[in-house]
Amino acid sequence: MTEKAVTDKVLCYVVREGRLLVFRHVGESYEEVGVQVPGGGIRQGEAPEEAALREAREETGLTRFSITRKLGEVTYDISPYRFEIQRRHVFALGLAGPAPERWVSQELHDGEREPTTFECFWIPLETAHVLQSGQGALIGALYD
Repeated sequence: MTEKAVTDKVLCYVVREGRLLVFRHVGESYEEVGVQVPGGGIRQGEAPEEAALREAREETGLTRFSITRKLGEVTYDISPYRFEIQRRHVFALGLAGPAPERWVSQELHDGEREPTTFECFWIPLETAHVLQSGQGALIGALYD
């Protein structure tokens, strides 16, 4: 049996006018990476709230995010893609100022690997069930 590491991650639900901010990987098929919300790993010594704001900025290129509230935590076994259990800290984020309907962004990965290009866009909140890898698990908490 393969040993599974437990890693802490963040997920960001940015909602505006009943629509959810999502992205797809440019050049990758939906079958491989799906539609995702901003999120990622928590760095050593970083609070989950700090990681959520950093990941939202890095993946979208937008900067004026604020945390509205923490929606909760969920665990997700991402195997066999990676033999890993993710403990996901899920946040609702607000965004100040204007944002395009659709735009291209690039995550630079601190220069440690090739940049990843994303196409960011908004989907109706009611269609959030299309999110990959269980990322929509706490969408319902937005209504609590």
